[in-house]
Amino acid sequence: MATSESRCNDTDPGKRRVGDRFGKGRSDMREASTQTDAKVRGHGPRLSKVNLFTLLSLWMELFPRKEKEGFPKQTERWQVRSTGLVVVQERSVTGLHCSSANLHAGQIAVIKHGPRLRGCDLYFSRKPCSTCLKMIINAGVHQISYWPGDPEMSLLTGSGDSNHDCRLGCRSQEAVLDAKAAERLKSNSRPHICVLLQALPSGMQQFVEETSKDSEFLGRIARDDRCLDVGELFREQQKHNLDHFNRAFFVQDQSEHRGILSKMGLENFCIEPYFSNLRQNMRDLITVLASVASSFLDHGQRYGFYDNGPAQPGRPLSQEVAKHCIIQAQLLAFRTDDPKVGVGAVIWAEGKSGTCDGTGRMYLVGSGYNAYPVGSEYAEFPQMDDKQQDRHSRKYRYIIHAEQNALTFRCAELREDENTTIFVTKCPCDECVPLIKGAGVKQIYTSDMDSGKDKHDISYLQFENLQGVQKFVWQRNSQVCPGQLNSCLSNGCMGKHSRETQGNDPLPSKRQCF
Repeated sequence: MATSESRCNDTDPGKRRVGDRFGKGRSDMREASTQTDAKVRGHGPRLSKVNLFTLLSLWMELFPRKEKEGFPKQTERWQVRSTGLVVVQERSVTGLHCSSANLHAGQIAVIKHGPRLRGCDLYFSRKPCSTCLKMIINAGVHQISYWPGDPEMSLLTGSGDSNHDCRLGCRSQEAVLDAKAAERLKSNSRPHICVLLQALPSGMQQFVEETSKDSEFLGRIARDDRCLDVGELFREQQKHNLDHFNRAFFVQDQSEHRGILSKMGLENFCIEPYFSNLRQNMRDLITVLASVASSFLDHGQRYGFYDNGPAQPGRPLSQEVAKHCIIQAQLLAFRTDDPKVGVGAVIWAEGKSGTCDGTGRMYLVGSGYNAYPVGSEYAEFPQMDDKQQDRHSRKYRYIIHAEQNALTFRCAELREDENTTIFVTKCPCDECVPLIKGAGVKQIYTSDMDSGKDKHDISYLQFENLQGVQKFVWQRNSQVCPGQLNSCLSNGCMGKHSRETQGNDPLPSKRQCF
């Protein structure tokens, strides 16, 4: 059982060895962040790098695609499955990709990154087919990790339709041949090709659920719709997401799953207790993804990201794409070093051409979360919250903000002639607003719950008056709910809200109905 794949079944995250890239860690230390080599322990559980990159790859598989792209339906199991991909270089995310109608995720990585793939770690939402595998091995990548479900060339069988089953038989033979070729490539390649899943820290699922349920985006709905039981709506959305993600990523039948693992060369995982541990780790990560994605309620399209100011040039993104990108930022926030609040940010740009990716013309510029400076270790900097009276012992002057990390460790330059957008889970503070504007970011998608507030240690006074950057904030769609708010304007924009200058606004009582 001394295979690279079996490492993920180690139940002690402090002692777990998850590959040559990450090495060993002390049980009393936190893992390094994506942006830094810091080993800083916060007060709550946080996602490991391995699980964060795995979740991002799963989420990228679900990137909203235009219907005209003609991508194969996922229900047609005999076709090649959509695949998400995260490219990591020196522990920083340098690419987020997904299959297009004509190209697989691995092929897209070769086209987009070329020789820059050398030394990178790749995280796939499915085991890549042999066509992709031979190219990315040839590119000199360091490590290839994949989700241990149905591979890109689907091995799932059975539909109940005779004509379909006939086609399926031919495709199934091709899939088995591809799996054998992929296994041979794996056995004879230098890159480390493996499954990397880690058991979640104790209490992580509950922490993610509670944090997601208390997000500013749901808080805005609770404040506007005072009779609404947002907690119940969150649970309903969470259940819906969980069912959807289980169908997409999890092989329900255990014997079928064992057969798939065996054909992919993962016979060791078919033995107990490794098989049960693997499936439990998969379920736990899917549950985390379902909770994070439930931070945004469908709620009949009553809420979305709308321009919060005078009309400005710039084409807004679709609501589906905006929500997808902000959830990427939400996932990043669970890697924070900040013991009080996690903030995540991603920057995407829309190029003039280059539609080979499933993301269309959009490409990743940078990503980040709030963390202590590079090389920091536990207890080097204060971690007290804003309730502490001794201001010089507070964290605020030492934390690097998510927007700052996304800009500092960006993987592409911002171009003046392209529309660049930052998605951030919290209203940018006065420290970050000038950086965002100065970097040439054209659009901001965020919440504005703290806009206009001065909290002494950190203030949010500049965001509301920011000029030259288009702001899309999470708010009620007045075209769906006309006349329910006095501040709604006819074009779907919101007027200015009254703001407090200190502390957080309490959520209204459910008895205070409109």
